[in-house]
Formats: sequence, structure tokens, C-alpha cells
Amino acid sequence: TKKEKVILVQTEKVVKRNITQVVTATGKIEPEFKVVITPEVSGEIVALPVKEGQRVKKGELLVKIRQDQYLAQRDRALANLASARANLNIQKIQLQKIESDYIRILELYRKGLSSDSELEALKAQLETTKAQLQSAESTVQQMEAMVKEANENLAKTTIVSPMDGVVSQLNIKLGERVLGTGFTQGSNMMTIADLSKMVAVVDVDENDVVLISLSDSAVIKVDAYPGKTFTGLVYEIGNTAKSKGLGTQEEVVNFEVKIRILDAKDLILKPGMSANAEIRTETRNKVIAVPIQAVTIRGGEESKEKEKDSEDELATVDSPQKSEKKAEEGVFILNNGKVKFVKVKTGINDDRFIEIIEGLKGDEEVVTGSYRAINRELKDGTRVRVENKTSKKT
Repeated sequence: TKKEKVILVQTEKVVKRNITQVVTATGKIEPEFKVVITPEVSGEIVALPVKEGQRVKKGELLVKIRQDQYLAQRDRALANLASARANLNIQKIQLQKIESDYIRILELYRKGLSSDSELEALKAQLETTKAQLQSAESTVQQMEAMVKEANENLAKTTIVSPMDGVVSQLNIKLGERVLGTGFTQGSNMMTIADLSKMVAVVDVDENDVVLISLSDSAVIKVDAYPGKTFTGLVYEIGNTAKSKGLGTQEEVVNFEVKIRILDAKDLILKPGMSANAEIRTETRNKVIAVPIQAVTIRGGEESKEKEKDSEDELATVDSPQKSEKKAEEGVFILNNGKVKFVKVKTGINDDRFIEIIEGLKGDEEVVTGSYRAINRELKDGTRVRVENKTSKKT
């Protein structure tokens, strides 16, 4: 009968191990500090003293844009300011004259030598002149602001490096026209980067990002340097997801994680190089652990009988049965030629072993294969025959 069938299995002794949970991710090498240089004014490039890959100092000239129209704007603003100031002086002199006339007529009026209408007319003229003076003062302030703006635009035709670094990307040539605006980003002319401090910017799956903490250590491999590994520390974890294939079955949700590379000074890492990171999220020493494949999930006995009888009926018959009895996580241990299902509570895992928090004490002989035996064929009391490879190292 089926119950008397002897199943061939592989086993392994349960021992204590050191387990380091690792999250793997891929991404690109980027400088930690970089500035994209964009113009705030438009025009033709008349000076470009730098080349891609060149090292520059803070304050060093990067680009000069033709100044002709901005010089003209500045000169026009200065001329308008001079005219406004001259008009202001005229209004001041006019006001002084009207004030003198008003005082004289007022004295005559008090002596009865001037009429009411004459006094009222001069008073109205005085108020009008005062208003004209205020207008002239406002015009001067407006022209001063225009001169300031023209000087700022003129200054923006000369662009200097905001930091010490390297011209990591150069997108313009001498003689080209660039588009600049103070409200939106203009032409991307070049990027200045500090290549002495590089980071790996990797995309981490939404299920794994919750395991990562700031200052977690990482091992980074760069495709350009095969066989070489770098060490790093996580210093930034993205809060907003980056979705690919939104609305499709292939939708992938990742979070950007930045890892500061600590020991890359002896080799030149360039922006854009492909990188693979293994982020060590947690390490637990001397814990009871078993191979990952040894842990299985089992439901009620009725469902298991049906599962053994017919794999085809698994989807239609087994599913309702499972809901009647809660599925349990556990392992099969060897006991006098038979196996026993032991419920376990698992913890962290690496690529081979998983921590057992509850259920095992150590030294048990746990079934590690075959996959079919562990996940389908075995149940409490099944007779087994152990066939282990003597050369296998645990």
C-alpha cells in the first residue's frame, strides 16, 4: 500500500550557525555630490575653457555667454535711470517754486489783498506737484531695480564652478546657443562632480526595503572591476516608490537606496558604472538553523491525502479543505527510520540557511531532500530510507 512505501530522502544534522540576512540589489555608481550646470540667460557660448574629465576648482570659469544684448540692456537701464533722476530734480525745483508762491499768496490773502479763488487754485497746484514728485520718486526706484536686474543678467553670462570637482559630463560646444530661464531649468550644459566620494544607487524591491536600516553594511561589486569587492554603508533610503510597468502585470515597485562606498580610492569609479550590492541587514550568531529547503508548509491531513492521490485535483479539491485547518510551517525530522512533522517558527535567513526560533533544540536529523518528498510525499510516520552523499560538507 501507499502507507508502506519507503521514500528516499536526504538528511542533515541540525547545528548552530551564524546567519547574515542579505538583500541584493542592482544599480549604478554615482558621485555623492554633483551639480548640474544650467544657464539662467540665453545666448551664444563665446568661451568654454574646460573639457570633459577636467578637474576644476571652486570659482573657476566654466562658460561665458555673449554679453552684447545684456550690456545693451544694462546701458539702456542706466540711461532710463539718469532720465528718471533728472525728472525727479525738475519736480523738486517745481515744488519749491509752488510752495514759495503759495506762502506769498497766503500772506496776501490774510491781508485781504488776494481772493479765495486765487488761493484755492494755487493750493490745488501745490497738491498736484507733490503727487508728481512722488511719481517721479517711484519711477527712479523702478529704474534702479531695472539696472540691478540688468547687472544680474550681465553677471549670469559668466558661469563659474560652484565646487571643487571634475567635469563629469559636457553637453555643449563653443559657438552653440543655450536656452536659459530663471523659472524653469534651461539647457543642461555640464555636470560638475566630486569623484572622490562615490556611491552606489540601487533599486530595492518593496518587500526587501523594510528590512534595510541606515548604516547597514554592504558589499558592492562593480562590473568594470571583476573579482574586486568594495565595502559600503547605507546612508539614504528612499521614501517614495519608483514604479515600472505601471498598471500592467509586470509592474515592479522599487525604492532607491544609496550606499556610500568607503574603499574605492585606489580605483577609478566612473558615474554610470553598473553595480551589484549585497546589503547585510542583520546578523545573528550561533543560532539553530536548517537548510531553507527543509522548511515546508502543511495543512490538514485530509488535504494532504488528496494531494498525494491526485496532483490534478490539488487546485479544485485541496484549496477548500486547507481553509478548514490552518497551514503550519515545519520540518520533518528522522526518528527510527520514520519521519515526524515538527512545527517551527522561523527567523532570518541567508541564501542557504534559515533560523529556527522555536521547534528544534539542535542535534536533530532534519530531512533536506528531495523537494518532492518534503513538499508532497512525506507525512507523520512515513517510512524513509536515508541516502546522503558522504562527501557533502555542511
